[in-house]
Amino acid sequence: MPFVGATNRRGGQAATRHLVEPGHRRIAMISGPDHPFCLARMAGYSSALTVAGLPVDPDLVVRTQRTREDGCTAARDLLSRSDRPTAVLTANGMQALGVYDAARELGLRIPDDLSVVGFDDVPAVAWVDPPLTTVHQPLAEMAVAATELALALGRGEDVPQVGVEIATTLAVRESTAPPKS
Repeated sequence: MPFVGATNRRGGQAATRHLVEPGHRRIAMISGPDHPFCLARMAGYSSALTVAGLPVDPDLVVRTQRTREDGCTAARDLLSRSDRPTAVLTANGMQALGVYDAARELGLRIPDDLSVVGFDDVPAVAWVDPPLTTVHQPLAEMAVAATELALALGRGEDVPQVGVEIATTLAVRESTAPPKS
């Protein structure tokens, strides 16, 4: 099946490494349902933790819908624990905005008390306070590649690659910092 996508696994790895490098050891993941891109992002998270010698703690992984409300509910549970995570990675920007809401409700400051990294880099996440660190998907490049692929297939041409994955990048903003000691 022809497709154009992003390097979701690598994005999950880069985001998790970004949290591990300054010293975070309890990193939660709020993921989405079992869609291939959510599973790939989760696999990147798990892989980066394993490479860093950190356990993949199932108690720090929440699967939920990809909405702000569901992100808030999941984060509220994670952040209310006595052994709460010092960082949270989410499967998308809306869940990350929900983490911001839960942190505010619980009196936690981002990034002083909690680091947050999202995924997708929708425009609104650069405007929140503090601006969200996120995995950027090159949506314009993906649209061009998908259009070219669809047109070539529509003309009956052989395509050199049935699947195209375009690289993600980490947009580092102000929502991450080393954990408090």
